[in-house]
Formats: sequence, C-alpha cells, structure tokens
Amino acid sequence: MKTYNSLSEVQSDLFSNNVSCVELTKAYINRINDTKHLNAFLEVFEKSALEKAVLVDEKVKNKTAGKLAGMVIALKDSLFSATVVERLLNEDAIIIGRCNCDEFAMGSSNENSAFGKALNPHDIKRVPGGSSGGSAVAVAADLCLAALGTDTGGSIRQPASFCGVVGLKPTYGRVSRHGAIAYASSFDQIGPLTKNIEDAALIMEVMSGKDEHDSTVSSKPVPVYSKELNTNTPKFRIAYLKDCLESNGLDAEIKIRINEIINKLKAAGHVVEAVDFPYLDYLVPTYYVLTTAEASSNLARYAGITYGYRSVNITAAASKVAATEGVVANESEAASSGLDSVYKKSRSEGFGEEVKRRIMLGTFVLSSGYYDAYYSKGQRVRRVLKNKTNEILNNYDFILLPTTPGTAFEFGKKSADPIAMYLEDIFTVQANITGLPAISLPIGKHSNGLPFGVQLMAKSFAESDLFSFSKQLMEL
Repeated sequence: MKTYNSLSEVQSDLFSNNVSCVELTKAYINRINDTKHLNAFLEVFEKSALEKAVLVDEKVKNKTAGKLAGMVIALKDSLFSATVVERLLNEDAIIIGRCNCDEFAMGSSNENSAFGKALNPHDIKRVPGGSSGGSAVAVAADLCLAALGTDTGGSIRQPASFCGVVGLKPTYGRVSRHGAIAYASSFDQIGPLTKNIEDAALIMEVMSGKDEHDSTVSSKPVPVYSKELNTNTPKFRIAYLKDCLESNGLDAEIKIRINEIINKLKAAGHVVEAVDFPYLDYLVPTYYVLTTAEASSNLARYAGITYGYRSVNITAAASKVAATEGVVANESEAASSGLDSVYKKSRSEGFGEEVKRRIMLGTFVLSSGYYDAYYSKGQRVRRVLKNKTNEILNNYDFILLPTTPGTAFEFGKKSADPIAMYLEDIFTVQANITGLPAISLPIGKHSNGLPFGVQLMAKSFAESDLFSFSKQLMEL
C-alpha cells in the first residue's frame, strides 16, 4: 500500500473506495511488526483497532463518518482514557497503540524509558528525542498517520525536531489534561505530532475545549482551525531572539538556516526584527526548580500503597498495612508495621534514576528552609519571564527561534551528564513557563543528513494564526 502523508490523501482514496480503513490499519500493523527494532510501540491495539476500522468503513459506506475517518493515530504511553482520546474516537479516529516514552515523561532523549530506548529512524545510533520519542518515531517511520504526545518543557517539539515532523504544544488550558499522567501540572499540555500543518490543525480542532474533568481548561470557544488555514494571510511582524541566535551552544548550520528563513520572510514582505531577551540563562534553572517541585508532589501518590509498583521485599507486617491502604492508628503503629519500609523500598525499586533525581530535587526545593530560596523565587522569576515574553508579543505576532541547539545526538553522549541533557531544553521551555503555544516545523536539513526543526511561538490562544503562518513558512 502507498505511503500517505496527510488525512486528505487518505480520505480521497477512502471515499472513492480505493482503500478501506481495515486495509489501512492492517498495513500500519504490518509496518509496526516489520520495524520492531525501532521500539516505537509498547503495545499495538490490533484487535480493537481493526474492530474500529470495520465500524468506520461502515460509516463511510453510509456517509456518516466523522472528521477523522481514516486517521490511524498512536498515543504516548503517559495517556490513558483521556478526554482527548474519547474526542478523537468520537470523530472516528482509529487508535492503533501506545508509544514508548521517557518514564513519567521525564527526559529529553527516550533513554529513560523503562521499556528500552526508541531509535531515531533517520539514524538508529541516535536518540529520537524525549519524552514523546516513541510518538515522533511512529509518525516519522510511517507507523501511523499521527500521534499524541505531552509537552512539559519541549517533549513534543524536541522529538519532532529530531525526527523531522510537525509538533505542537498548545496554549496552556486549550486542551484538557484529564487522562494524562501528571508530571508538572502547571506546565503539561497534550498536543499532536503530524506530517503536516493541516492534520495538526484538525486534531486540535477535535481535541480542544472545556472539559468538566479539568478545571484548568479554558471555556473560550474553539475555532474551526482546519477551515481557517490560509496562506494568503496579512503580513506579520516577527521577532527573533538575538540571544538565541548568538548562543554559543547553537549549531552553526541551524543558525544559517534560521537566517535564511529570516531573509525569505523579509523578502515576502513581513517585518522581521531582532529583539533582546536577556533572561535566556534563567529559563532552564527556573523550569527545573518549578517542574521538579510539582513532580515531587504529583508522584507522591506512587508509594506502594494505592498506586503503582509495590516492592516484594517488604515485611509481612508492612504488607498487611499496605493491603489496608496504610490506615494506621498512630505514628508508632506505622513505624512498627514498617510502613516507611513500604514507601522507601517501593519508590526506590519502582522509579528509574532520572525520576528519582527529579523527585529528590523537587522535595529539596519544597523543604523547610529552602522553599523561599528556591520555589518562591522560581515563581517570581517565572513571572518576570512571562512578562518579558508577553511584552515582545505585544509588538510582534510571533517569536521565531530554534527548536533545539543541534540535531539528534548519539545514545549515551549526554546521559552521563544531567546538566548537558537539561540544556537540550533551552529553546523549548520558554513556551511552557509562559503557557504560550509553540510549534516545531521540519524545515531544516543538516549536512549530517539529519532533520531539525524551526520553532514559532505565538500569543495565548492564537493557534489559528500560528497554523496559518506555519503553513506559509513551510511553503517558502
């Protein structure tokens, strides 16, 4: 079966009886089985996907099919029965499986997965990015048409850049987080990875909007993003962060490519100007202070009692307490029963090294005597960063910047140095700290043969403009 690069191509053949959803789904399943070495999928929902494909084929025949009929889509492993998943299914998407990711979405390379690393399809010796690495691999390797990821500090956009696909982090509150395992609740957002802008816009159109299960979701009306795509848009004002382009860590070829794009935009009649952002060095420290604090709180429930892994190396007394969900009369009973042992052993054995590192860091910054020095100060710096970014966007429509400092790096190259790994997020965390929408576009090709992305950031809830301008930029 031919390779499909957009839902419009799929539906053109689907509605003219040149292909069926069953045939399409079987073809993707075969490709997944043929590329198991990439380790993109942790589980393939073969039975339920084919059952859904039969139902969608019947709807196509009766002309009652939903917007996403023919879209075979994969989910990041940190999503369960999420609101967004239900909305996709209601529009006749076919969910084909769950994809590999860094444990609890904590990582920039997919090397922290509990199920082995996913491999970059462009070079299997290199990382696919993280934490939504498996989702990016699945789309790039044509194992599905689209995939969902979560983005806390770049976890959609960074793997999108490394794997050469489109990756969107929506405005905070545009998409329900219900059904996503929380890493850092004030940063996390669910978004799509696709091969093109049109599919990303349509998925966002279906997923977005208020949800009674998530009080942080905006009640703003959801635009019909797919109908508002227009390359004949007015001329925009675009800022680029001089501090980013002059960063010592930025790959020279990525810098050249961004300068080429700047010149093309100017030639097309857009206003493109350099602006100062003197806080670049504060982005990553602020991000990791705040997100690890939230992670420490969110992951406290995984203690071997109600949620998650429970160590088998605990005493009989501790097991009895754990079985009754830790209900004890007093502290002395807890101590004598070994409840502390349940917590310590379960969390020590159940969490990976990077997750434990972040939990401990977050617990430290929230601890008595350090809360004001780190967490409170981090919140104040977050406000400064947000105000400065919004100040720029008061004068410009978009901010143009790299997605990543370089192309996909080799496995093991940065994993021994957490600071070097954390700095991979230097250009992506700004959007999460400020809650703004940002997209990575696959419009770069390095001399080493690897793709890289260019990133756009926009005003809150300006996804319509972001999609339209992204489509125009992709066609320059």
